[in-house]
Amino acid sequence: MAYQLSPRENFLEMQRGGNPERFVNQYEYLALVPNPIMCAAEPPAHPGDPDSADGWGVWHRWEPGQPGSFPLHDDAHLVVKDIETWRDVVKMPQTDYPEEAWAPFVAMAESVDRTQQFCTAMIVPGIFERAHHLMKIDEALLNFYEEPEEMHAVIEYITDYEMKVAEGVCKYLKPDAVFRHDDWGSQLSTFMSPDMFEEFLLEPYKKLYGYYKDHGVGLIVHHSDSYAATLVPYMIEIGIDVWQGCMLSNDIPALIEQYGGQISFMGGLENGRIDREDWTPESVMAEVQDVCEACGTKYFIPCLCAGGPSATYDGVYDEVTKCINVESERMF
Repeated sequence: MAYQLSPRENFLEMQRGGNPERFVNQYEYLALVPNPIMCAAEPPAHPGDPDSADGWGVWHRWEPGQPGSFPLHDDAHLVVKDIETWRDVVKMPQTDYPEEAWAPFVAMAESVDRTQQFCTAMIVPGIFERAHHLMKIDEALLNFYEEPEEMHAVIEYITDYEMKVAEGVCKYLKPDAVFRHDDWGSQLSTFMSPDMFEEFLLEPYKKLYGYYKDHGVGLIVHHSDSYAATLVPYMIEIGIDVWQGCMLSNDIPALIEQYGGQISFMGGLENGRIDREDWTPESVMAEVQDVCEACGTKYFIPCLCAGGPSATYDGVYDEVTKCINVESERMF
């Protein structure tokens, strides 16, 4: 079917509760662009790649069949073994790359047709994730309770790094949008209470996302493939426009009813239910149809919950895209 609205225009109609002519189909409205700071020392890029360390010295492994790489936290690889001595072992990676290092990424940004898509700076991982990559997630969560002053200091240090990344991204790439990762929960609950989120992460994210908004970025898309319904008021306060990764446990229709117009929800199609070795076109279609019917056509983007336009098993992402197109023809 021929459409009149570009993916970008159709997104804007969805976001404002106007008259989209079809579902925004997964990541079609975002043209993702990396940057030299993030790419300088990254974890394994593909399943089965050799273990490697990121710029912070955190080693990662990507096992085949996993949706991404995971940090290695055995004694030989763990960076922060004692929170009280983190300053001795945590060193910020280089952020002051010269103009020529940015040039290939600038070319990528300039090649984006901004009438069709948002030129989108993709930046991973997030502030909370960076902290628990350095010290194990269970230790990080305990330290929020037992060592709050040190955790505030760790988060401030990571935020300083993120601000330097933001400065370079805005100076060189001049993006329309930012797509950032930071998982804030499991499938069933947040990793921390709303009060603790407010104490430790609210102000750092207001500072970071406020900088992007003040420097020409009109759209913040934040990935957290988790339960995080109790954090939505904070998402709105810190400037998130789209929560990507919203899982079914959040009761997406209820969130749309309560918060639609202040934030949009991108997800509903859980990789654990769809992105499986035994997937079939029929099983994917059933999931897509159920979610699209339940969530409707405003303030919602049907999408696999994983944080990027891909899937673990071949063909799944494209099949989801195809099924969303079928639902667009049926429901619009």
